[in-house]
Amino acid sequence: MSRPTQILIDISALQHNCQLAHSLSPSSKTVAVIKADAYGHGAIEIARALQNTVAMFAVSSLDEAMELRADGIRLPVLLLEGCFSADELQTACSQGFHVVMHNQEQLVMLNQLTSNQHVVTWLKVDTGMHRLGFDYEQAITAFDYLNSNVSVSDIVLMTHMSVADELDDGFTNKQLQRFNQCHQAIEKGAGKPVSRSIGNSAAISGWPEARADWDRPGIMLYGLSPFENKVPECETLQPVMTFQSQVIALRKINPGETVGYGNTWQAQKPSTIATVAVGYGDGYPRNAKSGTPVIVNGQRGKLCGRVSMDMITVDVTGLDNIQVNSEVELWGNQLSANEVARWADTIGYELVTRMPKRTRRKIINHNN
Repeated sequence: MSRPTQILIDISALQHNCQLAHSLSPSSKTVAVIKADAYGHGAIEIARALQNTVAMFAVSSLDEAMELRADGIRLPVLLLEGCFSADELQTACSQGFHVVMHNQEQLVMLNQLTSNQHVVTWLKVDTGMHRLGFDYEQAITAFDYLNSNVSVSDIVLMTHMSVADELDDGFTNKQLQRFNQCHQAIEKGAGKPVSRSIGNSAAISGWPEARADWDRPGIMLYGLSPFENKVPECETLQPVMTFQSQVIALRKINPGETVGYGNTWQAQKPSTIATVAVGYGDGYPRNAKSGTPVIVNGQRGKLCGRVSMDMITVDVTGLDNIQVNSEVELWGNQLSANEVARWADTIGYELVTRMPKRTRRKIINHNN
């Protein structure tokens, strides 16, 4: 029998979440964001499952996009960071990738294309995040340049929201206003409609004004809400990843005894401690604090002591029918990765994205 630590990837939950994202903006085309190995879920498996449902995939780089092509995924792919060299741009053209343009150096790369090479460009406008993109005046100039370039077959205007996950922060409205003003000026100058893309998961869910021609759902596809508080549009999301293992040892300890490296946790009463075959080498966060919830045989236990490379210890005092081989869920259907992340001073995005290859993945699909 192999070590019990594994990740379950639920394709039926993925498809449900994708349908939910599209239902929020039914007139928009969906660009499924599968960068960083589909947020740790496995880009190839996720792409296979969604390729007949979405209009396009989005990844960070050419390398990620080429992995999809190598597996036979033929859907258009958007390179969110654009190209890093003229050679990459030529490859992107040959593969039919869409390319984000966010700086002057990338615009210059277009000069290296031959007359029979064409590319769809996504012009990024910096509306206040100040990470990538052109400001208002630069964007108008860049659009004119792209619009006159024979190698550019189409242009989509895009931006990215910095605080869309905070519904009471008015900065999102300022960003939307800046983007709309830029879009209107560009359309007026071009004398033709120009497609727009604004919404990530938080913007799609919480800001109807951000739903545009192309939406870019990411974390919500994987069943995690981008919001700290409950938002109705995200309440029916289903976790795609379930991280699980088993109890491999049980012991009784007396008050005053300690558990784990550094003796950081001390029993305050007679306690039952379950050792679980999972650790930071499997993707469980080392900085998770004592008290972090862990589901053991369907009940909430509490992490006690430091997380080791291969094991954690859980206080299961008072829980029913806990024994060696009892099933353990670190996050998934019974416990959100977002909740665990709060105990580790991070976000659910990071927990699921950084899962290592060592942890086995199993694909399940309740629709089949």
